[in-house]
Amino acid sequence: MNLPWKISLFGESFYLHIIFEALAFFIGIRYYYFLRKQQPDYISDTNRLWILLGAMFGALLGSRIIGVMEVPEFYKNFTFQLLYNNKTVLGGFLGGLFGVEIFKHFVGEKQSSGDLYVLPIILALFIGRIGCFSMGIAETTFGTETHFFTGMDLGDGKLRHPVMLYEMLFLTLLFVFFKVLYRKKFKNYQLGDGFKIFMLLYFGFRFLMEFLKPRYEIFLGLTIIQWCGIFVYLYYWKFFLRFFRYYNQNQN
Repeated sequence: MNLPWKISLFGESFYLHIIFEALAFFIGIRYYYFLRKQQPDYISDTNRLWILLGAMFGALLGSRIIGVMEVPEFYKNFTFQLLYNNKTVLGGFLGGLFGVEIFKHFVGEKQSSGDLYVLPIILALFIGRIGCFSMGIAETTFGTETHFFTGMDLGDGKLRHPVMLYEMLFLTLLFVFFKVLYRKKFKNYQLGDGFKIFMLLYFGFRFLMEFLKPRYEIFLGLTIIQWCGIFVYLYYWKFFLRFFRYYNQNQN
């Protein structure tokens, strides 16, 4: 297997990554509209559009800001070119979260809006991660060297953790989990809980995966991605409290 994967069209050579990125966005959006037709949406079309705009604007900023903070050069010699060239999907989620909350406040929308996006996000992530894997070590998503049986040559002749394949497996399990959850909601389930659960599970997974990747530690031995994970867990502390109260009541 030779990485990165390329395709030739009209005499030009292109990385497959860009094609998978486009497919992830297109298929994710189409799946969202498909799901929206299958179930009631308590948010008006106008407000839903504003929420989508807030999510996209926030994700654009967040992905770039957190992405550039992963790069050691950022702390030495920041340039806007550096900001433009670096992005991370996890930063996009964090920025999108704030973008949605700001725009919801702007239009006066009180309903939770995230549950409808969870399955499309997971599907889009899975497709996008195929593109990341196709880049091998040409992108910063590769893992550290390992003697574990999952080690793969990602293009430099060394056996490395294929962290993108790990994530694709995790996303597959996550997709099945949410399909079951949305079909059989637990008693204490509230609108918006699905998105909170997704954020906690995904950010928790990414926190752990950072230990299998080349790391740039910014504070207390943790990377910017790991600090984002800690922030999300603190941000949803009320959800944690409600969940554990529900769990304790069912144990007694």
